[in-house]
Amino acid sequence: MPDSMSEQLQRDMECEGLLECFHGLKALDKDCFRVLVDSEDPLTIDEIAEIVDRERSTAYRSVQRLLQTGFIQKEQVNYDQGGYYHVYFPTDPEQISGEMQRMLNDWYAKMGQLIQEFEDKYERTEPPVVEG
Repeated sequence: MPDSMSEQLQRDMECEGLLECFHGLKALDKDCFRVLVDSEDPLTIDEIAEIVDRERSTAYRSVQRLLQTGFIQKEQVNYDQGGYYHVYFPTDPEQISGEMQRMLNDWYAKMGQLIQEFEDKYERTEPPVVEG
């Protein structure tokens, strides 16, 4: 069960915590993202798997989650004699942060709407009578 909002606000969080908070990414996903950010060149799945010391299929699933969230991008590299392979690299941080800001703004608007619905639903038309 996720932490309550008040618990999350009281918890110390590093910027990488946004990956988990916004997209539910796992520790391995963050590790794979860090590997790609630290690399000077795009990497293949096999290279990522070797660096994070995981099976290729496990690294592949993590990379797929990162692709779906937009944190990384994929490029096809063609062999001269035919065939191809894919390499992966991080998305520009400004693009990622812009998307997270949009998500936060949408969430904020939704929460404001729900708070207003709560107030409308439980609003009393007259103040309670206090006997005494």
